[in-house]
Amino acid sequence: MIVSALFALALSGAVQAAPAPAAPEHPPIALAGQAETLRRYDAHASQGVAVGPNDVYAVSNFTLARFDKATGEKKAEWVGERSRYPHINSCTLIAVERVQQLVCASSNYPAVPHVSTVEFFDPVDLHHIRSVALGLGTGSVTWVERHDGFWWAMFANYDGRGGEAPRDHRHTTLVRFDDQWRRLEAWALPVSILDRIAPMSISGGGWGPDGRLYLSGHDLPELYVVTIPNGGGVLEHVETYGMEAEGQAIDWDESAPGMLYGITRSSREILAMRLPLR
Repeated sequence: MIVSALFALALSGAVQAAPAPAAPEHPPIALAGQAETLRRYDAHASQGVAVGPNDVYAVSNFTLARFDKATGEKKAEWVGERSRYPHINSCTLIAVERVQQLVCASSNYPAVPHVSTVEFFDPVDLHHIRSVALGLGTGSVTWVERHDGFWWAMFANYDGRGGEAPRDHRHTTLVRFDDQWRRLEAWALPVSILDRIAPMSISGGGWGPDGRLYLSGHDLPELYVVTIPNGGGVLEHVETYGMEAEGQAIDWDESAPGMLYGITRSSREILAMRLPLR
């Protein structure tokens, strides 16, 4: 009788499913400084931004767009097959064999199992050049950089949507590759950053002009400064900066030291920010 009564209540709508768990609350933390937003570009960017001496690039899943840095005028656009490029998360300009290319981190997020690739584009007309398949088993690649003669990439893992059990956000991994994309070393994130990004992961990253690695999460307007440890396999969290961009992919402007570019998802603008580096 009890079971029948509950079944009847469910049909009537009186018994409802349990509410979804609330997003974790992140208490305020001490900041080493605050990035100053100097300019905005109306670029309709949903994932991230890349920047060069004369251009800024909007990254939005399966579309890329190049804008004149001085005027904001759109100069080129690329639209890929959504089935092939469901989630281009970030891009950066890198000299590949002495030729500048737009190098992008791409994955099948939120699908599982995770499949990650690195996509190479011409930085002027944005035509696709080639692809490097990174395979399965580490996570969804969110950013790729060239530093100290090696390739570096961050692989995101998640607790919920887009997660691949048994991994969760704690399995977010920084990997160093050689020129043939063979895995050489890998590092985990410290608890001080994991607690801030949960239940999501790291979305952006890049080495700043001070030689330290800056990481951005998925939702919080924060930059986490880390260094490679002298021992052990966990990155060292040095300090945190505030910024207007609510996480997502970032890129340093190597032509203007101290200038960092990000996006704000609320308006899909590209933000040019100056960081008060020490």
